[in-house]
Amino acid sequence: MAHDHEPAKTHRITISTVAAALGVAVSTVSNAYNRPDQLSAELRERVLAVAAELGYPGPNPVARSLRQQRAGAVGVLFAERLPYAFRDPAVLMVLEGIATTLEQAGLGLLLVPGRDDDTTTVQQALVDGFIVYSMMETDPLVQAALKRRLPTVLLDQPPRPDVPSIIVDDEAGARMATEHLLSLGHRQFAIITDRLVESNLRPSSDPINVHDQSEPTFFVTQLRLQGYRQPLEAAGIDWRSVPIYDCNDNNEADGAAAIQILLTHNPRPTAILCLTDRLALGAIAGAQQAGYQVPQQLSIVGFDDIPQANQSVPSLTTIRQDHRQKGLSAGQALIELLAGQSPTSYQRLAVELVVRDSTAAI
Repeated sequence: MAHDHEPAKTHRITISTVAAALGVAVSTVSNAYNRPDQLSAELRERVLAVAAELGYPGPNPVARSLRQQRAGAVGVLFAERLPYAFRDPAVLMVLEGIATTLEQAGLGLLLVPGRDDDTTTVQQALVDGFIVYSMMETDPLVQAALKRRLPTVLLDQPPRPDVPSIIVDDEAGARMATEHLLSLGHRQFAIITDRLVESNLRPSSDPINVHDQSEPTFFVTQLRLQGYRQPLEAAGIDWRSVPIYDCNDNNEADGAAAIQILLTHNPRPTAILCLTDRLALGAIAGAQQAGYQVPQQLSIVGFDDIPQANQSVPSLTTIRQDHRQKGLSAGQALIELLAGQSPTSYQRLAVELVVRDSTAAI
C-alpha cells in the first residue's frame, strides 16, 4: 500500500526529455543553446521555456568543451598556496592584468596554487593553456604543465626554447638599489630574502651565507641576488661578508623578525636590501620597534613598488616594476598562441629606482 507522504521518484531531466516534450529532434534543443542562429526566434523561445519548466539546466559544459575542444579558461600556476594570491598586492596586480586580457577574449581564469607536489590538478585541469608564474624550475607542477603541450607562457621564469617568456629586468633593478645605497656612503650591507633554501635545511634564526647553499631557487631571486652582488664587489665589499637572512614567507612579519636578528650582527649593517616591498615594510617596522631610526641609522630599500610602499612612515625607497603590465603581456601572449599566432618570444620589462624617505646618507 502506497503512503501519501512517500516522495515521488525524481528522474534526471536530459536534453532528450525536453525534445520528447516538444516533439522535436534532440539537435533542435541543442541548437537552441549552442547555435541559436539555426532556429527561428519563436522556436528557440519555446524550447527554452519548456526546458525551464521541466528544470533542464542546459548542456553539460564539460561535455560541450570536449566536443568543441575548447575549455574557455586559462590556468595560472603560481608558487604559493591559494589564499596568498589574495593577500599579496604584487600578485593581485599581476592577476588583474592577466584577467583583464582574458576577459576581453571571453576566457576564464583557473588558479593552480603550488607548494604541493600533487600534479593531479594540473594534469586534469580543464584549460586551453597555462601561464606559469614564478615557479621553481624543478617544481613537479611546471613539468606536468609542460607535458600537456598546451599553449603556455612563462612569467618570471627562466626562458625555454619555443615558449614565450616575459620577465622583468630584476638584475638591473637590484643593481640600481645597491648603487643607490653605495652612493650614500654605505659599506655595511645585509640582505633579507625569502625561500632561498628549503625551510628544513635553513638554520633556525641565523643569517645564512648564500655561498653555502647549492639548492635551486627561484629565478627572480637568483637575478636579484646577482644584481646586489655585482656593485658590492665592484666597490670592494666582500660578498661573503654580507649576511643574508632567509625568511619562510614573503610577508611583513617575517621581514620584521629578520631585521631584529640582523641588527645584532657585528658589524651592524647600516643598509638593508630587501627582495620585496613586503619584507622591506616589515623591516622598517621591526627596526623601529627595536629603537632604530629609519633612515637616520638604517637605510632600507625594497623591490616592487606596491601601493603600500608610498604609505608607510617613512615612505619606502624601492624598485618599481609594472605588475599589471606584466600580467597584461602574459595574457596577450597566450591569447595570440591560442589564435595560432606567434607572439614575441622574449619580453624583458624595464624597472626604475624610486627614491623616497627610507634611505639617507650614512
